[in-house]
Amino acid sequence: MRHSPRPGHVFSFCAALLLVLGMGIAAATAEIVVRDFSDREVRLAAPANRIVALSPHIAENVFSAGAGDKLVGTVSYSDYPEQAKNIPRVGNFQSWSLEALVALQPDLVLLWGSGNGMDTLATLERLGIPVFVSEPRRLADIPYTIRAIGKLAGTQATSETEAQRIELALAALQRQYRRQQPVSVFYQIWNEPLQTVNGQHLISQLMNLCGGVNAFADATTLAPKINIESVLARDPDAIVASGMDTARPEWLDDWRAYDSLQAVRNDALFFVPPDHVQRPTARILLGANELCRQLATLP
Repeated sequence: MRHSPRPGHVFSFCAALLLVLGMGIAAATAEIVVRDFSDREVRLAAPANRIVALSPHIAENVFSAGAGDKLVGTVSYSDYPEQAKNIPRVGNFQSWSLEALVALQPDLVLLWGSGNGMDTLATLERLGIPVFVSEPRRLADIPYTIRAIGKLAGTQATSETEAQRIELALAALQRQYRRQQPVSVFYQIWNEPLQTVNGQHLISQLMNLCGGVNAFADATTLAPKINIESVLARDPDAIVASGMDTARPEWLDDWRAYDSLQAVRNDALFFVPPDHVQRPTARILLGANELCRQLATLP
């Protein structure tokens, strides 16, 4: 004999069904909120599907976050990973076309604050385009950026795995290369003009990770131009150069003319490829391994 459900059971079932449906609707419409490096809350109604990255390092971080297939535009020198070379360009990080960017119909723009200029933010906001400002200055900012991009793009599973990998590897390097007596390091970006970084730069924190201390940490600007006399006066234990590409710059050996320098006496004229230290991306692990290994040869 078939029994009709009792009214109380019907009510309970309907209530449960409405609750499940309500949760599904809430999940589908939940706003995505991420705080960027300018201390702004970036809000999206749904994961971004058309992303423009206005610097090479940001484009690289988009791929690390698992959102490379959502990248529809970037700038010159966005050359890593290989797939990034095929993304349409809107110009370079200092001079890009607003018309070309708008034509791509982005639902998210990833902006490099100091590189693109913060005037760019106001322009894009007036057009109603959501903008995330990236300005990594600490090693911890790299995994934070990857996590943030993953959340904005709806690729958290990939971005979280990558962020944790970076954090664990950096922690392991710090344990391995911690020194009781740090060594003094002069980081040379270029030779003419002679240029370095101050203590606020991410490269300075990379030195600390490897048991070094930035010889020009007290400089007042982020990437100051200096003279040879100031390097001789600070007499670093090591000189680390970057240059332009993967080849060791010839000008690094010009320091051998100054045989009073401790770095020369230590035979500590080191080279690390610029993309491994100057781009705040997952490849900072490559630069960290190279730099730590070289500084570890010092007494």
